[in-house]
Amino acid sequence: MDPDWVAAQVAHDPLAAPLGARFLAALADRVGAEPGVLDAVLVAPPPGVVPQPDIPLQEMSGPGATHPRVERALLHRTDVRVRTTPDGAGLVTIGRGVAGRWEVSVEVAPGSRGRGLGTALVAAAPASVPDGAPLWAQVAPANTASLRAFLAAGYRPVGAEVLFGP
Repeated sequence: MDPDWVAAQVAHDPLAAPLGARFLAALADRVGAEPGVLDAVLVAPPPGVVPQPDIPLQEMSGPGATHPRVERALLHRTDVRVRTTPDGAGLVTIGRGVAGRWEVSVEVAPGSRGRGLGTALVAAAPASVPDGAPLWAQVAPANTASLRAFLAAGYRPVGAEVLFGP
């Protein structure tokens, strides 16, 4: 993108305007791609800062690994690792996403929600990242249950982003 064009579009509010609907629509028209959802970007606390929950997770592979959360991770990430709780109520995917950063997503079965499992899953996730590398999460602010789980597990909001796709 031409930096002068971008600057002209957001000059009136360089902090908020780049994530505003008008700018995103104009940018989408210029690049020929659709903007996705506005996500809060969070980073996990360094290992050892938040107590590690005692939650058993096992590798998920084979035919059962066709969960929609896994399929989405495989579309947008590389080096994807999938772990589940033994009863299948919780699922964690970790993989390399935007700019090669390690990213996490979780899913809690509807019948198991509201009991802290999501928070336990996101708190356990950093242990699955090699060499203690930073672990990132993107959460739609409207997904309040997910946002609360990440915040309760010590993740810190560091920004926001909108990804564009075909």
